[in-house]
Amino acid sequence: MHRHHHFSDDCRERRSRHAWGGRMGAHMGHGRQRGGRIGRFLEHGDLRFVVLALIAEQPRHGYELIKELEDRTGGAYRPSPGVIYPTLALLEDEGFIRPAAGEGGRKLYEATETGREALKKNQAGVDAVFARMAEAAEGADSTRPRIARAMTNLGMALGQRLSRRPITSEEIDRIVAMIDDTAVAIEKS
Repeated sequence: MHRHHHFSDDCRERRSRHAWGGRMGAHMGHGRQRGGRIGRFLEHGDLRFVVLALIAEQPRHGYELIKELEDRTGGAYRPSPGVIYPTLALLEDEGFIRPAAGEGGRKLYEATETGREALKKNQAGVDAVFARMAEAAEGADSTRPRIARAMTNLGMALGQRLSRRPITSEEIDRIVAMIDDTAVAIEKS
């Protein structure tokens, strides 16, 4: 009974953060990170209209927006769900977007007429952000995501093998030798 009470408090606290802090974060998060990756593409408040522009192109759900922004920057910027979903909630509160019929339980959003009018007023800023993103995509190093994926695969393979018991010292030596050989081959390439 006592644990249930703490769980309820925790849920209320998370809902409160999402409803208030999360939405403020949709505006204020850019200022805190201006020197970071996000600062190269977005100025204060631009994310709202960039997201609105993507939804105006075609109805989208949160994950599609995250992926689209990552693709448009060549992987240089991938907004977190903690940025995208509060931004969607804010746009919905403002009447700029509304839920549309979605597939697979995901909430799909479409732009409203009010949203399209607001977008027209901010189109120059949105176009400038998209131009910066296209520039970043052209200069993006497309090998990084591939290398990160390969490293993740290596880590997963190691974790799976090491979790299967028993493992002999000879097997450990063989795994270590393979990793060391690979490191030497990479250095020489």
